[in-house]
Amino acid sequence: MIRIREDLTPRSLEPKVNALFASSAQKIKSLDASWRPENGAPVFTIDGKYTSRGWTEWTQGFQFGAEILQFDATGDHTFLNSGRAHTVAYMASHVSHIGVHDHGFNNVSTYGNLLRLMNEGRIAEDANERNFYELALKISGAVQAARWTNIAGGGGYIYSFNGPHSLFVDTIRSLRALAVGHQLGHVLMGENDKRISLLDRLLKHAEATARYSVYYGEGRDTYDVRGRTAHESIFNTNDGNYRCPNSQQGYSPFSTWTRGLAWAMLGFAEQLEFLAVLGDNSLEPTLCKAAEATCDFYIENTPTDGIPYWDTGAPQLHKLGDWAGKTADPFNPFEPVDSSAAAIAAQGLLRLGKYSGNKKYTQAGLTVCDTLFADPYLSSDSSHQGLILHAVYHRPNGWDRAPSADGVPRGEACMWGDYHAREVALYLSREIEHKPYLTFWSNQK
Repeated sequence: MIRIREDLTPRSLEPKVNALFASSAQKIKSLDASWRPENGAPVFTIDGKYTSRGWTEWTQGFQFGAEILQFDATGDHTFLNSGRAHTVAYMASHVSHIGVHDHGFNNVSTYGNLLRLMNEGRIAEDANERNFYELALKISGAVQAARWTNIAGGGGYIYSFNGPHSLFVDTIRSLRALAVGHQLGHVLMGENDKRISLLDRLLKHAEATARYSVYYGEGRDTYDVRGRTAHESIFNTNDGNYRCPNSQQGYSPFSTWTRGLAWAMLGFAEQLEFLAVLGDNSLEPTLCKAAEATCDFYIENTPTDGIPYWDTGAPQLHKLGDWAGKTADPFNPFEPVDSSAAAIAAQGLLRLGKYSGNKKYTQAGLTVCDTLFADPYLSSDSSHQGLILHAVYHRPNGWDRAPSADGVPRGEACMWGDYHAREVALYLSREIEHKPYLTFWSNQK
């Protein structure tokens, strides 16, 4: 269980936030110098060098979004110019990509961040540039919304790249694409010119995720523990009925893959913030219940310093003894930690704390950041292109580098972990400097 530190404040973490962005600048420049577009999007490091893994190219937006976040945090226009140029040159195919559920990751991290900065007055107003960003975000939201499966009872969900039967818990954070598209006044045009509301699909997907991907200790099955999440929920597409939980990247359908848990924590908290701005409280009880349950589960099932192991049911975790009663050990010979899950979860805790006024979540988020932004997680090695070490991508598939004979991955980084560490550091930086609250949707002019 996380040993929540009550003494921490955003201001007390300022030296660590500054150190993160100092290291981040060097990492971005190193990757930019070595990356070759023909090799595909960088995904994770091997021996400290970013490599690609052709699957769905879901990490491209994190690569270029990192440059934009670096400018946002430091004011260094070198990174803004690079982020703009890369977005224009390489992100168009992601806008119209009909085969993935990752539009919020790729396009809100690039086009969305750039539009946000323009709305905040951080970059100069330019009508053509604004129209370019807005068009990309409108199309992205509509394409994401078109991946739709209706379910029994009148609901539905955005289906994963596995197909129409598959609801992924992580898609809750890609709802950002629908949110921004709706905010820009866009709709999905269907057959017979039917106007399909992006907000309606956002709400239905969020409700389905809260209902089927999150457990509440209400006796749903033998393994129903409050706040636990299932990576994948399977539906019968013939009649729209829910069938069973499943897991693609976790250990089992009946254990909790902690990065999926983290996506839920952050996704629910962000949607609560967004819907509050819209004045739509129709789902607030449902989303609050899910956000609080998942954040509580994370706090209760994570080592004392806030860094989780990759799955709470990992088969050799028991060999560590009381693993949740001591600090995480990324060098242990049995099961890997996942620092990328911590980077995502920290922001979810902070946002829920801000939204709910519950200091427990805020202090838990600060506790995670205090650990994550320091050795052995924050990389200061200039020869390593990763920013946050000891991340895990796909443990069941064996895609992660294990440097020693024990077969446990360690010492490497990933695009989403590095991006979300920068994002939560930027969140804290704005709190420290009393700058506008960081949101994905930006304030429209």
